[in-house]
Amino acid sequence: MLSLFELLAALLTLTALFGWINHRFLRLPANIGMLVMALAASLMLIATEFAFPRTPLYGLLAGAVGQIDFYEAVMHGMLGFLLFAGALHVDLEDLRNRAVTIAILASLGVVISMVVVAVGLWAIAGWLGMPIPFAWCLVFGALIAPTDPVAVLSTLRQVRVPPALRTDMTGESLFNDGVGVVLFTLAVSAAVQGPGEVGVPGMVRLLLFEAGGGALLGLVTGYAAYLAIRSIDDYAIETMISIALVTGTYAVAERLHMSAPISVVVAGVLMGNRGADRGMSDQTRRYVFGFWTLVDEILNAVLFLLIGLEVLVLAFAPSLAWIGLAAIPLVLVARFLAVAGPVAILSRRQSFAPGTVAILTWGGIRGGISIALALSLPEGPARAPILHATYAVVLFSVIIQGLSLAWLARRVAVTR
Repeated sequence: MLSLFELLAALLTLTALFGWINHRFLRLPANIGMLVMALAASLMLIATEFAFPRTPLYGLLAGAVGQIDFYEAVMHGMLGFLLFAGALHVDLEDLRNRAVTIAILASLGVVISMVVVAVGLWAIAGWLGMPIPFAWCLVFGALIAPTDPVAVLSTLRQVRVPPALRTDMTGESLFNDGVGVVLFTLAVSAAVQGPGEVGVPGMVRLLLFEAGGGALLGLVTGYAAYLAIRSIDDYAIETMISIALVTGTYAVAERLHMSAPISVVVAGVLMGNRGADRGMSDQTRRYVFGFWTLVDEILNAVLFLLIGLEVLVLAFAPSLAWIGLAAIPLVLVARFLAVAGPVAILSRRQSFAPGTVAILTWGGIRGGISIALALSLPEGPARAPILHATYAVVLFSVIIQGLSLAWLARRVAVTR
């Protein structure tokens, strides 16, 4: 068993090595290249183990990856930093102008997608002779419905889309994961305890408390941090204040059972706008934003590396492959309905860029959050098919959708 330091050293070394290989030879977008190489390396090791059983290298790497609690690493480790780093660069004025669209896509859109996916998976699984209780189909719908902000923001760095559409994609991805995590928690409770134990009114109250409470907490802590940095001019201390803002806000939100993702997003938007404009000198702004850009790049790379390496420890069953394959078009159809419906309703009062529905549908990339939530499920008959479906959708969306989104944007969207 590796020590924590040895484990971190191995992950960072692999991340640096794969990053160099991709930049030097493959030239894929950074995070997609990281995932592709990690996945390829994992599959090669698995094939080697089949051909030459008990290969020492396979056992060492599989054991090291098995030491990592993916859910804890993502949800209680990297996510807060990644969301804050992404939120720092969101323009508050653009967010206000698109607030209604973003709010509906991040709430109603998630619910629509969740229900469509649940109904579809329930029907498909029954038709394949592998029935899944509808309550657990709702769990899968909840964990796969929100787009992953980490994957979406990393993809947007390589894709040019109109400003309004970029704001819609960025804002939706930053806020809908908080709603999705809350819905996932409620769906798991209903599946384990029974829907009668939770109750629809209780679900609504909990959703409003977690989402609204998380936003309010982010406003309070973000404003307190803004007041602190406005009173001094020292880039090192102000950078430490921003780190404390992320960790403190996320920890308090979890302790109070509020939405930690929403809280750090709100705090990040506040810090990146009011804090940067009124509280930081030019030098401090360069250091703070440069620091968080670097944190974002490193953690993104490590996260996509872990997604690829997880293949080493996940027990995939060939008999469940059809569930994974069927989930891909099902999730795309659900995403289309979740986008097309709200856009059709809002188009009477809000302008949309050409190709909005197509870009939002194909750009609805899933990533580490969905895998982390699937891995957190309790052991039971439904866990394996849900995990297979989740991993298939994530790989398809990151690799296929991520690589082809720029081509689609050039075809259907007017860029500036």
